[in-house]
Amino acid sequence: MEAEAYRGYCLASVAAAYDVVLITSEEPSWEVPFIQDCVVVPDPTDQAALSAAGRALADRYELAGLFTWTEWYLVPVARLARQLGLPTTAPEVMQACRNKATARSLFARHGVPSAVSLSVRTGQEAQAAVERIGYPVVLKPAAHAASIGVIRVDNHDQLTAAYDFAARAAALGAENTSVLVEEYLDGPEVSVECVTYQGHTTVVAITRKTVSAPPFFEELSHSVDASDPLLDVVAPAARAAIGALGITDGVSHVEMRLVDGRPRLVEVNGRIAGDMIGHLVRLATGIHLPRVAADIACDRAPDLTPTQRSAAAIHLIYPETSGTLTALCFDGPRPPWLDRISFQRSVGDRLLLPPEGDMFSARIGFLITTGASAEDARHCGQEALRALTLEVAPHQAGQDSGRDLLA
Repeated sequence: MEAEAYRGYCLASVAAAYDVVLITSEEPSWEVPFIQDCVVVPDPTDQAALSAAGRALADRYELAGLFTWTEWYLVPVARLARQLGLPTTAPEVMQACRNKATARSLFARHGVPSAVSLSVRTGQEAQAAVERIGYPVVLKPAAHAASIGVIRVDNHDQLTAAYDFAARAAALGAENTSVLVEEYLDGPEVSVECVTYQGHTTVVAITRKTVSAPPFFEELSHSVDASDPLLDVVAPAARAAIGALGITDGVSHVEMRLVDGRPRLVEVNGRIAGDMIGHLVRLATGIHLPRVAADIACDRAPDLTPTQRSAAAIHLIYPETSGTLTALCFDGPRPPWLDRISFQRSVGDRLLLPPEGDMFSARIGFLITTGASAEDARHCGQEALRALTLEVAPHQAGQDSGRDLLA
């Protein structure tokens, strides 16, 4: 199950320190050993249903705090926390994190280096925006996540198909359905993992990323090194972005690119990062970000003292082309530097790369490796990948093959 594979470590970390009651969208399975009770809400973005579930749990237990690591639930959960009188960053602030257009305007107002960005609702408006910004540009939904619907456009011939691709993803948003046309930030991508408590932000780690070749932005790998020299370079921009948005409490995942060596903001996610990045932070520094988030939710000062200085990397496994998975196994030994390997797909599954699919339909699994440095961890990852048997039968002629559609 993908939820267990990617967020199981979060629940286990919190349950080791707290009694947990859960609001979840389906009957719990793997979560059962970690929780005391639960209420099922089929759609947690339904504020009325979520609030009723929260009140039901508050009637049964003395709740100390409330938080989520799910992007789509940030605003409803902040509202619920306020309704229950629990500590929270204001719902309006979480809404600004969710709406990339609002975030860009706040960055500009507070002098945080970012990208030129214009909000559009039609292909004609997108063309006008490109004429103002100039190619290359990035099109993205204003309120989505996981790089879904994000695409780079290099010339006029690509714009119509690219706008349709971004608009389809944007239309699925419950909070905002507009598309952003943005200046392309040319440089390596990183994220900064931050902890804010009572308005003071501490930068805990930096994550270096490898993304797929244009036009899409699939994240292929991440690495965290406790001794990364970029920490001092990116920390001021990350703190400034969090301050501009008004985040007062919680764990944040701040994405940026380094353009000519200087940080430019992409977005701020008001939650623990996905793709097991929080686990990489623990392996590299010893800091448990889910436990930190729970402490802050209960208005307790978190312990951010590093207990180790090493590195870890995750390699996210994708097919080269859309098709049917015909073989998948790990053939090698399990050396001590291979922290874990996880598959979320099985032989016979259909894999769909963008633009017809996304990370949820294309990703096969991941493996995590450790090392004395990020370079060591990445090298071990490549060694582990060589022991992986992975075969995909491409779609037949006439079927969409994924990446080629916007080439």
